Parts: sequence; C-alpha cells; structure tokens
Amino acid sequence: MRSWWLPLASLVLSTTAAAQPALPARVEIEYELRRNGSVMAEVVDRLEHTNGRYELSEHWRGKGMYALMGKAKRTSAGTLTANGPRPTEYVDERSGRDTQRVSFDWKANTITRRYKGDTRTEPVPLDTQDRLSFLLALTFASNNNGPLGFHIADGRGMSRHSYQVSGRERVATPAGEFDAIKMTRTNDDEVAELWFAVERSYLPVRILLVEKDGTRYEHLARRIEP
Repeated sequence: MRSWWLPLASLVLSTTAAAQPALPARVEIEYELRRNGSVMAEVVDRLEHTNGRYELSEHWRGKGMYALMGKAKRTSAGTLTANGPRPTEYVDERSGRDTQRVSFDWKANTITRRYKGDTRTEPVPLDTQDRLSFLLALTFASNNNGPLGFHIADGRGMSRHSYQVSGRERVATPAGEFDAIKMTRTNDDEVAELWFAVERSYLPVRILLVEKDGTRYEHLARRIEP
C-alpha cells in the first residue's frame, strides 16, 4: 500500500450544477481499514471549518499484527472558498519515518517540500491539492458531470489523479446503509472506487483501492459524528 491516502473529508455530486454541500462545521468519521478483508487499522478523520478556514486531520492506528506499524497522523489546513479548499500547509507524520511537510504559496504559485532533510521549492498548477484536501476539493467539483482531475502533492512528489462519476448505488457499511454517489479512478497501477453518502452531506463512507497485484484496501465507515 503506497500511502494511507483515501481518508477524510466529504465529496458531493448534486443533481443541479449550482448546488453545494452543506458541510457540518465539525464532523468526525471513524473507519476500519481492511486489507484483503482483514481489519488492519482504525482510522479517524476530522473536518472543522469556520470563517473561511478549514482544518483536516487523520489519525491511523494499526490493529492486531499491524500494530507493530505504529501510528500515523496527517493534517491539512488552509482557506475554504466557494470553489473549494486552498491548502496552505500539509504534514504527514508516521512512526519510524521522517516527517513530510508541504507549504503552499498561492501568490507565487509554488510549493515548498521538506522531507529527509531536503527542502525544495517548485511551481505548481493551480489545481494542486494535498493528500487530504483533494477529497474536500472533489466535494466542490464533483457536481460537474465530466471527468474530474487534480494534481496531488506530498513531501515526496506530485501526481495527477482523474475521477469519473459512476452513478448512484446503495452501499452498506458498519455505520449503516446509505444512498451514495460512486466515483472511480483508474490508472496503470491501481483502481480506486469511492462512495459518498447523499443523506450525510456527501461524506465518504466507503473507499476501495485495488492495487496492480490484486491486493485490496478498503475504508468502511464505522461511526459518523454528529
């Protein structure tokens, strides 16, 4: 599994292009993360926003034999506009690994990465998000019917992700059953499928990642508060 991406935040697809999600001022989702059907971690994602600012956080804790992997914490903070998030700072901390940091300068359209003692500043496209904020960005962009794309940056590099709306489905999770919008991302290495609960502000309640070798990682919502 290349990273504990696919965590947090809310996505939306509305039947009218003008509609936007009514995001709660604070929401927390607890997921169980499964590898090939076996629970490997507990993941807790939290979104808070007020006065045009947002904060996203994700806490990861291994279960069973995966407890030896330790813990992970990722955070993203920035401004929240009518068009979605503009991250200003992203931090990825994991047991036994160097911390990744990314700072965004939207006046200069650059990012500065800090990882393993290396600091690098480089220009970035205007659609660039980090590995937490891109889900929140999809919240505001997914009312478009066409493909959705973002550049996604972390301390190690940047990649381009494209998503396609695949329709509505009923999805079952430990937190309950939901009418959901399904979105799909494919590339040469993996397939990702994401389900967003219509009646719960389009929060992501199931996320499935299938790697090239067939390994399956699945986030299933276990608790949503409020």
